[in-house]
Amino acid sequence: MPKVSPDTTAQGASQFTRTHWSVVLLAAQTPSPEAQAALEKLCETYWYPLYAYLRRQGSAPADAQDLTQEFFARFLEKNFLAKVHPTKGKFRSFLLAALKHFTANEWDRVKAEKRGGKHTFISLDEQSAEDRYAFEPVAELGAEGVYEQRWALTVLDQALLRLREDYAAAAKSAQFEELKQFLSSEAAPGVYAGLGSRLQMAPGAVAVAVHRLRQRYGECLRAEIAETLSDPEDVDDEMRHLFSIINH
Repeated sequence: MPKVSPDTTAQGASQFTRTHWSVVLLAAQTPSPEAQAALEKLCETYWYPLYAYLRRQGSAPADAQDLTQEFFARFLEKNFLAKVHPTKGKFRSFLLAALKHFTANEWDRVKAEKRGGKHTFISLDEQSAEDRYAFEPVAELGAEGVYEQRWALTVLDQALLRLREDYAAAAKSAQFEELKQFLSSEAAPGVYAGLGSRLQMAPGAVAVAVHRLRQRYGECLRAEIAETLSDPEDVDDEMRHLFSIINH
């Protein structure tokens, strides 16, 4: 797991005043292309935690796939958000509550309506999803526990993707690939010297680069988490919550 403290110092709350989740909240009242794009990004990113939740609830793979696809298709319809009354808070909590609402109140009707065809919103390969689900803990976590753990790990993956893209934009992809291992572990004695010879950097410069990599990862993680919250003041609490889930 990346070595980032949940108390990573913010560089200023103002950078998080415009989040995907704040746009999501507006979508219930005034649908817009910006809100739609924000919703689609979050749905494409966070489909697997919901799939894992449905599987742990007892749905067969094909049923979990259909439910996940149809839920997101309905979720993106302009009236759905207003129907489930989004409130300020955390997107992960709202998304799970919306899925529960959908399965409890609409799934039987939707199944009847979709005979002869079905919506396809996200590219959800059943075999790939099942390959991932096979690694879930067998009995330690219930459905909501699996959902939260998968959500937390997805956040970490998205932050790492942001970091990789930053280094690629700075023409430092090779450095990133060499140093990313130190996001989750400390360097053994002499390792920086070996890396330095490959990267044409002094060992001390490698140590500085690792420090900056970790610092930037913390910033990427904060930014990713902020996009799923309505209040930027909640970022630290959410980070602590997600780390507690991963470390459980």
